[in-house]
Amino acid sequence: MKKSSYSSMETRFTANRRSFLKAGSAAGAGIILGTPTLWAQDKKEKKQRQKPKTNLEDILKIPRTKNSVPGEFPGRVVEVNNQKAMINDKPVPEIVDKMFVSGMEKLTGGNLEKSFKLFFEKDDIIGIKVNPVGAGLISTRLEVVDSIINWLQKNGIKKENIIIWDRFDYMLTDAGFTPERFPGIGIEGLQTMDEAAAEGKSEDNSSWLDKDGNHISVNNFDKDVYYWVDVEAPKDLPYLNQHVFNNKYSYFGKLLTQKLSKIINVPVFKNTGNGISMATKNIGYGAICNCNRLHRPLFFDVCTEVFAFPPIRDKLVLNITDGLVGQYDGGPGPNAKFTYNYNTLFFATDPFALDMTCHQLIVKKRKEMKVKVNEHPMYTEYLHYAERLGLGVADLDKIEHLKIG
Repeated sequence: MKKSSYSSMETRFTANRRSFLKAGSAAGAGIILGTPTLWAQDKKEKKQRQKPKTNLEDILKIPRTKNSVPGEFPGRVVEVNNQKAMINDKPVPEIVDKMFVSGMEKLTGGNLEKSFKLFFEKDDIIGIKVNPVGAGLISTRLEVVDSIINWLQKNGIKKENIIIWDRFDYMLTDAGFTPERFPGIGIEGLQTMDEAAAEGKSEDNSSWLDKDGNHISVNNFDKDVYYWVDVEAPKDLPYLNQHVFNNKYSYFGKLLTQKLSKIINVPVFKNTGNGISMATKNIGYGAICNCNRLHRPLFFDVCTEVFAFPPIRDKLVLNITDGLVGQYDGGPGPNAKFTYNYNTLFFATDPFALDMTCHQLIVKKRKEMKVKVNEHPMYTEYLHYAERLGLGVADLDKIEHLKIG
């Protein structure tokens, strides 16, 4: 294990043709999204699971900052509902804007100008982390991102200082996050991937491997800032294609470590087996590479431990869960059979309080829809783990759940 990275890290921190990958393939979607069965182990497996060694202990020694999660409002979650938000399965921009204003004002107790000043300076470079999986069905709605960008611009953030990002570049394009749709706004994927090779339709790897046999996205990741886990990754080319590295290191994207000063997290409202795939998973498995190897040995703990690293802990200032459309079963991939208009947005600085609140709501929905539900504590233990690490609030008795509409 490398010995030098901690000091250097500390000084640095003062449904289309691609549906195979997104929904239908165990090899494709399973690697990218996390095979649902691995996220739904039973109680016996959980007891037998031996947690591997990580570098978390070293990371926890790095001093926190005034921006560190759980942020300005630990334990506070605002839920805004408007039944007119979705018409003919499309968001109504004017209604979404009103919901955004109401949610931000309720969360912060001030108007949008005062809310902005709580989180940002005018020279910040702000990354908006979206979830483009399930493009057009259960992906982050463009209209929600519009409201965020309008707020930032009205308060002095230049277009070039706003970057919409995700792990995979092609998924951003699929979901409509393009330069044409968002002129002047940065659009960045942490990595590229050869879809045909991932789908098993091509044996030509020249589009994603360089002349030395390395993934062309290698330089997008920061070798000095990594989540080390004592678990080997598969050595096959399809894995390397989708994960950039196949060693014991999950590196953070340079976008996060070297460019962004603040992050806004905009996940969607959906399940992952008996758990959820919302605020913490959107970042936990979206900010690093080489992560499919972590699904079984760490279960949901990745969604907690990644938040302990300064590129996330000290930069993530706001979470807005897009529940305009929800999915109560069949996740984390998109499944139209289980989607529904939920007409809701959630606001929080505390991603763990937010996910605990949303977990309870999706369990309620699953019961209403007669889905068999396993309510074993292991599906929320990672949230309580975060509370023990001082990263958020998971105790329902301590969460302030405010509702509008």
